[in-house]
Amino acid sequence: MLTAKVPKTIDDLLKLPPETRAELLEGEIFMSPSPTSKHQAFVRNLSSQLIAFVTARKLGTVFFAPLDVVLSRHEVVQPDILFVSAKRSPIIGDRIEGAPDLVVEVVSAGTEVRDRVVKRSLYARRGVREYWIAELEKRTVEVLKLRGSKYTLHVLFEPGDSITSPVLAGLSIPLDPLFE
Repeated sequence: MLTAKVPKTIDDLLKLPPETRAELLEGEIFMSPSPTSKHQAFVRNLSSQLIAFVTARKLGTVFFAPLDVVLSRHEVVQPDILFVSAKRSPIIGDRIEGAPDLVVEVVSAGTEVRDRVVKRSLYARRGVREYWIAELEKRTVEVLKLRGSKYTLHVLFEPGDSITSPVLAGLSIPLDPLFE
């Protein structure tokens, strides 16, 4: 006799050792290995640019992984970078309890389907207004904007471009230095 698989919850996730990099997607726990040095350098470079922009304009707060973002009892993610606007700051606690305004994921071979399909759908359903997908090998950043309950492509930024954002009006970050 087959037994139904019981979906995991945030309570199950919190029982893991604190240093464990894990996410909870649709009731299933996914472990992630440590990011590569290229991944970390990109996250550092982009985070510093976003932090400078957001802080100078008092727009909100930028965070980077690992930090749990609780979207529901069965959905807890750790985006590489996230932005919470000042008006939505009540969702900031020990964890982020709700949808950030902007989320950035850096795609790796092991996370591409999760980032491009599962998380894209999840972030759209939960109301993340803007989703960036960075591809280190291609040196691109895809900026998606939420329209209704689905994302549409704002712009695919390629080498030589500067990233702009519908959520962060006035932002312009040269793409090439982010990959150094």
